[in-house]
Amino acid sequence: MLSSLSKLFARVISVDNLRTYAWASLVSQILIVVTGGLVRLTGSGLGCPTWPKCTADSLTTVPEQGYHGLIEFGNRLLTFALLVVALLTILTVFNRAVDRSLALRSPAVILLAGIPAQAILGGFTVLTKLNPWLVGAHFILSAVMIVTASVLVWRVYAPEPALVPARAYALAPSVSIFGAISVVIGVLVTGAGPHAGDAQSIRNGLDLETWFHYHSYPAYVLLALIVVEILYLIRADRNENAQLVLSVPTKIALGLLVGTVIQAVIGVLQARLGVPAGLVAVHMLGASCLVSLVTFNHLAVRAK
Repeated sequence: MLSSLSKLFARVISVDNLRTYAWASLVSQILIVVTGGLVRLTGSGLGCPTWPKCTADSLTTVPEQGYHGLIEFGNRLLTFALLVVALLTILTVFNRAVDRSLALRSPAVILLAGIPAQAILGGFTVLTKLNPWLVGAHFILSAVMIVTASVLVWRVYAPEPALVPARAYALAPSVSIFGAISVVIGVLVTGAGPHAGDAQSIRNGLDLETWFHYHSYPAYVLLALIVVEILYLIRADRNENAQLVLSVPTKIALGLLVGTVIQAVIGVLQARLGVPAGLVAVHMLGASCLVSLVTFNHLAVRAK
């Protein structure tokens, strides 16, 4: 019996599973953002009005909480799914040979440590009746986790560094900076918007229309920087016979361009249609994916 369990455990933490666990880490971190957004967009942010219990007398949701309680408690349960993925990842990483182990272990440890940090911050968010600044901080922490998971995926694959033109290399940090600025201001816009998560929850007091414009400015700069970076990369991708063979950095930059354009279109539609909940959900998914793409872009262009 013990021998069988030992063999099963060895298969579970086999190096062959590392890519699967790395991608599962990234996907689950993105999904927790989306499901958290759905909690807020359905007005279920206080479906469980306290923390760590769902109610004062029950760890789980009770019928009196209705579907709001089910939605909020369901989102809390996803934390355990993240925990399982993080544990499998870190056990597998520490089961690897010594070479490159530190490069893999550091993001794996951060991902595991970030789960209780997310849970505690989420708890304070509930206890403060969905204070918009804490809600925003919770998203920023999730963005950091998405960046970390993206780094883990990149290091698991360990692609050979590509030769990139100096100007594209120099532009990559600016792309990352303006990507981060766009996300942070987007969080502020969310805190000023109509979807508080509960009818009694306050907003951050910022003027929504004004901050829509503030959000768009760095986003358009980001878009322009990506286009310029791609032009430099494509020029370098042409071989001696003038044939175009797209490199990995170029492909990732093109993906980032597509994601940024889609986000811009959704953002404009939100502003003109009165911030409908469905578009907000799609925009949150797009923002999470954009954080990952910006990270991959930086790693692909700046890798040494």
